Amino acid sequence: MIKGFAHICFIVSDLERSVKFYRDVLGFKEAFDFTDEKRGKFGAYLHINNRCFIEMFKGELKPRAEGQPYGHFCLEVNEIEKTVTELRKKGLDVTEVKLGSDQSYQAWLADPDGNRIELHEYTEKSRQNIHLK
Repeated sequence: MIKGFAHICFIVSDLERSVKFYRDVLGFKEAFDFTDEKRGKFGAYLHINNRCFIEMFKGELKPRAEGQPYGHFCLEVNEIEKTVTELRKKGLDVTEVKLGSDQSYQAWLADPDGNRIELHEYTEKSRQNIHLK
């Protein structure tokens, strides 16, 4: 029935700034834009990998709805220390790498609108391994 993660959608305050962040800093590829005659370009779809995407629409940022559980999204990386170093060279504030309770390495950053992003590197002892094989 459910095949896997498809995309996450963000409302962003500055569409071009967000596209540049996800494309130029994190390395995602532009897939397509949402446009119409009235608004011009009002959204963008970026390809992460395989069948995973980020969808963004230009709009007014509003506080999360009461009870909305979204807190962050997570990107799997290899060589997390190297990834953190590269992102810091690009001017991003990235936390130190630590080993999480799931036995995976993690570090944290945010996009231009403050959406939290977790970087995740699996280890031999990661609890997720039972599902990754």
